[in-house]
Amino acid sequence: MRILIVEDEAGIVQFLQQGLEEEGYEIATAYDGLMGLELAQKENFDLILLDWMLPKMNGLDVCKYIRTKDKITPIIFLTARDTVQETIDGLKAGANDYIKKPFSFDELVERIKIHFRNQTEPEILKLGAIEINLAKHLVTADGIEANLTQREFELLCYLVRNKGKVCTRTQIIEDVWDIHFDYDTGVIDVFINGIRKKLNLKIEEDYIKTIRGVGYIAND
Repeated sequence: MRILIVEDEAGIVQFLQQGLEEEGYEIATAYDGLMGLELAQKENFDLILLDWMLPKMNGLDVCKYIRTKDKITPIIFLTARDTVQETIDGLKAGANDYIKKPFSFDELVERIKIHFRNQTEPEILKLGAIEINLAKHLVTADGIEANLTQREFELLCYLVRNKGKVCTRTQIIEDVWDIHFDYDTGVIDVFINGIRKKLNLKIEEDYIKTIRGVGYIAND
């Protein structure tokens, strides 16, 4: 697996590169946003670790530019920014996840493994007028393609596979994110709102219903 690290602090880059190479990953590095974007566009990576504050081009813009061409490669922000609005901005830009600095290397490795899970066998999932083609990573609603991020896609698939069952926020964090330690489950609401908007669901009860204080349920 190839990982691109885009980070301007040399000490952090050296620490991450050494640790991740010991874990068996192939590492490429970039020390500014422009260089990181160029590498991401020229070469194939299985995951990108992206700092937010970078010289020449900030991480948020780098993420946005990458997503204009690449909707699949997981992007994890490494950032000291952790306000709700900044988290939302990062997710809207196309990031799959974020880790606040300073962070635990063990936690980072676990987060990376989450995004390297094996994909399921190709199949079609349906929820009313919504159709999910897993092989093509394609979602349509009433025949119109919905441009979901990787995390939105995974969350929608999870809800549809558990159609008719209430999925708690804790279950979603554990089963979709594969995180089994304290984590802000409120971030799920951001992804749900993004899914609803992109599927043009006019009311909360359309296919994905909120169970107040608990989680969500998908129904035809």
